[in-house]
Amino acid sequence: MRLDPFYLIVDSAEWIARLVPLGVKLVQLRIKDRTEAEIRADIRNAKSICSANGCQLIINDYWQLAIEEGCDFLHLGQEDLAGADLSAIREAGLKLGLSTHDGAELETALSARPDYVALGPIYATILKQMKWAPQGLERLREWKIRIAGLPLVAIGGLNVDRIDGVFAHGADSAAVVTDITLNSDPEARTRQWLKATARWRSS
Repeated sequence: MRLDPFYLIVDSAEWIARLVPLGVKLVQLRIKDRTEAEIRADIRNAKSICSANGCQLIINDYWQLAIEEGCDFLHLGQEDLAGADLSAIREAGLKLGLSTHDGAELETALSARPDYVALGPIYATILKQMKWAPQGLERLREWKIRIAGLPLVAIGGLNVDRIDGVFAHGADSAAVVTDITLNSDPEARTRQWLKATARWRSS
């Protein structure tokens, strides 16, 4: 499986409506602290927008809703993985991405037979409080060897200036949140990311 090198992560269908039509081909919908009805509505809206724009949609955490809404890709953190029904996820045909932060989590992730593995934070991040120190670029190289042929996603503190470094150290895709959503011009920043990842997309 091949992932687009630009992996956008946003927390609403509104963001997806703003940014996906610019040319984004891979986006994760990561919603926190909303009602089930609101989350379901956002999943439906996001799915429609992504379908119309040829963009792969990945749903974060809500595996039951992803199954019920006919989605095809799911991302789980380690805590969510522990409570998820992997058999039901696989029976529904969902591809699965998993977060990892250390060696033990990588072993747990690999035992679940994921379709990709994410490693983070590569750099310090302001997205949320992390108990893990920044992993650094060399850890990406190590992870790439350990996961063999699986795609590797780098996440945490990434910006346009750091893209080449993560790809040079083994990442297949660079995930971004705040560098775009907190930017004064998210659309312009998204275009910068698309341009900066173009050569990795065609390689």
